[in-house]
Amino acid sequence: MADPFPPDLSSGAYAAELIQRQTRRLGKLQAEVIADQDPEALHQLRVSLRRLRTALRLFAAAVVVPEAVGDNRIAKVARRTGLTRDLDVLRDRLGSTWLPQLPGKEQKALKPLLKQLARDRKRAFAGLTDTLRGAPYLDLLAKLHKWQHSPRFTPIGRQPLRAWLYEWHSQALGDLFLQGGWFAVDPGDEALHDLRKSIKGVRYSLEYLEPFAHPALSAWIGELRKAQDCLGDLHDLQVLEAVLRDHCEDHRDRGRARSSALPDLHQLIELHKAERWGQWLSQAEHLLAEDSRRALQASLIPPVEAPQGSQP
Repeated sequence: MADPFPPDLSSGAYAAELIQRQTRRLGKLQAEVIADQDPEALHQLRVSLRRLRTALRLFAAAVVVPEAVGDNRIAKVARRTGLTRDLDVLRDRLGSTWLPQLPGKEQKALKPLLKQLARDRKRAFAGLTDTLRGAPYLDLLAKLHKWQHSPRFTPIGRQPLRAWLYEWHSQALGDLFLQGGWFAVDPGDEALHDLRKSIKGVRYSLEYLEPFAHPALSAWIGELRKAQDCLGDLHDLQVLEAVLRDHCEDHRDRGRARSSALPDLHQLIELHKAERWGQWLSQAEHLLAEDSRRALQASLIPPVEAPQGSQP
């Protein structure tokens, strides 16, 4: 299959293409999110914001963008989307996944909490729509569109991308395997939450560089996605436990243990958490193994093409 990327493609030009792709998606998704007809639109907006931040971070040495397009500005919008999206996930998991498995008494006990979460989501969404319609966010999009008409690159950004792949791949991996979260012994360790965010950023970065790497990199990206999903589930379960604890303390179960207030739900959560924790420990052991780390690093190097006319 023909290479879709010209050999003289510069790092800056490729970064500009990635930034443009996410900017277009943000513009398209804005109206869909405000319409609030499908929660998937909000999820995709959140992902696009993350991917935009990843592209800007990964290729920071290659592009010169306006100050208004800084990471902090994008992070503020991302936090707004995160609060609403987290409430969507929590309500869906509690109402669709856990509630049907519970006896009638516990289902009844959870109805006030579901109503409270709906009110919280309404307030969070109102703040989100204000943000998406607000001048700072609209100015951010306008600055991105304007920059793309005449993008500015650094001297490195004007160099051929393929000549700097080692550096960009090194930038993508960063200090991933040096983080303490890999060695956490408890699913409640906050370092695991930080590690999950790092894994997600590395995965997005490697996906951007995947077209220029060895085909084996695709499998490693899949491994990182599985690790991210596992840690994400553990984090969501922690959030759910905290919400349930607050709910029990604020209502008729004040002063009673969470497990005695909602014993069946507590048991389901503990079983699921134990299952996901076991999966994570297995994944972490595999990814941290020296041969795995070396194989991942080797997959970042594109295969050398044999000169035309050479013998196999």
